[in-house]
Amino acid sequence: MNRATLAGCGAILLWAFLGVLARLAAGVPPLELTALSMAVGGLLGLGVVAARGSLGLLRQEGLAWAHGVGGLFGYHALYFAALALAPAVEANLLNYLWPLLIVLLSGLLLGMPLGSRRLLGVALGFAGCALLIGGGARFPAGALPGFLCAVAGAVVWATYSVTARRLARVPTEAVAGFCLVSALLAGVLHLVFEATVWPDARQALAILLLGLGPVGSAFFLWDLGMKRGDPRLLGTLAYSIPVLSTLLLVAAGEGRADERVLVAALLVAGGGVLASWQRSRHLPA
Repeated sequence: MNRATLAGCGAILLWAFLGVLARLAAGVPPLELTALSMAVGGLLGLGVVAARGSLGLLRQEGLAWAHGVGGLFGYHALYFAALALAPAVEANLLNYLWPLLIVLLSGLLLGMPLGSRRLLGVALGFAGCALLIGGGARFPAGALPGFLCAVAGAVVWATYSVTARRLARVPTEAVAGFCLVSALLAGVLHLVFEATVWPDARQALAILLLGLGPVGSAFFLWDLGMKRGDPRLLGTLAYSIPVLSTLLLVAAGEGRADERVLVAALLVAGGGVLASWQRSRHLPA
């Protein structure tokens, strides 16, 4: 496993905290939450880029900006809306269809061979997600818009992640600019469509942690992993996120833990190990 793929794994770990931190910020409207958290992440990235003397790398072509802003803003606005409009655990799990889509789109759009062993790993991971979503979970009719946002977010993030490979020439440093423009766009839309909520201490802490981790550092790690690492392996290993994220949400009182979670964890972990074993045997590190 090369360093770029390891960086992508770091993003996966950070994203496990996305759901619980978003719920910690509950009460802040989705677009406002997107704007504030991405502003923190963008300023963090800008500081690192400036310290390296690489501000010139923020100058990119229009296609790169459309891809970066569309992916970052689109996914997080949809994800935060999903958690605001639907039960957190179910919406969170529906959103994590994106690892499956990444693995499959890597083959369809990038021409990367999947192989029977990797497909089996994907199937195991998907079975774990399906068990968590379908094993006794209920879907209130009033939550349908939230669930649609969750699925739409999965499609947006999978497409953004896979097509990043086609824009490998765009340096990871440019993500700082994408974050800041996404924050500006979300802020403008927030002022048009939402009522502003002044964050209290709990919400402010959640926003800061989101910007430093899942909506900040994770972007740069994931961009590096998808452009220079193995998107098939990262897409399969990302099946660990719904289990970790669900456990954190349950611990925060947003759901209930039962035997389904344990079985799903075994399926997800088994799929990731199987995919990793295939890479170590058949692909160069």
